[in-house]
Amino acid sequence: MLIGDVARRSGVSARMLRHYDSLGLVSPTGRTDAGYREYSGEDIRRIFHIESLRSLGLSLRDVRRALEEPGFTPSELVGDLIRQTRERIAGETELLTRLRRIGAAEPAGWEDVLQTVALLQALGSKSAGRRQRAAMASVDEVPVPVEALVEAVLSETDPNVAGALRWALAQSGDAGPALLAEGLGSPAAEVRKRAVRSIAEIPDGEATALLRDALGNPDLVVRRYAALALGARGVADAVPTLIDMVVEQTNDVDAADALSALASRPALAEEIAGRLVDRLAHRTAVSSVRRRLTEALADIPGATASRALVELSDDEDRAVALTAAYVLGLRDGR
Repeated sequence: MLIGDVARRSGVSARMLRHYDSLGLVSPTGRTDAGYREYSGEDIRRIFHIESLRSLGLSLRDVRRALEEPGFTPSELVGDLIRQTRERIAGETELLTRLRRIGAAEPAGWEDVLQTVALLQALGSKSAGRRQRAAMASVDEVPVPVEALVEAVLSETDPNVAGALRWALAQSGDAGPALLAEGLGSPAAEVRKRAVRSIAEIPDGEATALLRDALGNPDLVVRRYAALALGARGVADAVPTLIDMVVEQTNDVDAADALSALASRPALAEEIAGRLVDRLAHRTAVSSVRRRLTEALADIPGATASRALVELSDDEDRAVALTAAYVLGLRDGR
């Protein structure tokens, strides 16, 4: 079969077939009387073998090894091809993400595109200072897609940069909470923590609803951050978790402050005082726990808290009795 016929039937151009011949990959078995290349059936099968291997991403050098080295084993080469393909896909995915973010910023001209690219690169910089400046600039100078800010804040380890990113997200509009909510379900504990802290700094609205849902999150850290934020927003659902935090001495001062803020509503003050008294009634609680619960009653107004403190001032546990007496003195001096 002449080279033109082979090219038509195999889909490999005559030029490439000549290149294969020059490399010694596949040379026509014979020649016609006129000197033209003439390919045998075996030559054509070899051409198809070459094209099949090239379709996997093999170089012509690797194709030669595969076809000519008797001891060649493909497993290592295939492993390298898998790694290279994954790297290529990751690179293309990163490029696609960047292009989508630039498009989301709705640039008016190439200057806007260049500014957005520069800011996105700065958010991924190894320099914490550069990342922090980029977070600040995203609010007043160059708009950055919220998706990029969310990705940055969920991966940020530097506390100062994280604070700047959370602030930027709080100014970014309504899209942030929904994207951050995905972080609450991350398998990584640190990502869940960053997500709830970021949601906590977004003003009322969808963020508050997400924080309510977070009270039922399997992650205890997420529940605690959500409770502190909801307490500051006056959401009564946070009370049980806040009291647990006082008992467990986990951010107990902040939890007591949040309970005090919630207790500014008279009806809620009685509920909070009642819950604290119920926990105090558990005599199995260790002295330090009962003392913290007594201290938490200090800033809870109302008759229930006052009665409980009077009774506790005669508690058999001296530390609790002294704490209650001290607290009563402060309340009487108001």
